[in-house]
Amino acid sequence: MQNLEALTDVLAAAHRLGRVVARTAGSTTPAAQWRALSILEESGPLRLGALASAARVTQPGMTRLVDLMSGAGLVEKAPDPADARAVVIRITDAGRDARDDWFATVRQVLAPRFADLTDDDWRAIHTTAALLNARTAEPTNGVE
Repeated sequence: MQNLEALTDVLAAAHRLGRVVARTAGSTTPAAQWRALSILEESGPLRLGALASAARVTQPGMTRLVDLMSGAGLVEKAPDPADARAVVIRITDAGRDARDDWFATVRQVLAPRFADLTDDDWRAIHTTAALLNARTAEPTNGVE
């Protein structure tokens, strides 16, 4: 059980990292926006309900978030090729740029906190990231 507790420690630390970055950067953008843009980038276009589920946001909450992101040009709504009555949400180039800019801010904010790590520490982080990415990869379930 101790090994699995280490995974919960990693999850808690990841949430803490997100809060530290947002607070340090002075960001008021909801974390759900970055999750939604990342999901759309990884999965491709999704129906609103699928995006809400993947981002762990209620459907009404995702509707509001998509409306805000759409108004900012970060996402666009398009007809679902499988069902003309439905729409899918797509990330735009501006959405990709905003996501990339946020990740650059994350790196910039975290750099001083991790500047004193050894090469062995960095290898451990790279190994952990690779393992977590491999074990949490989801099949692409987007539309198109």
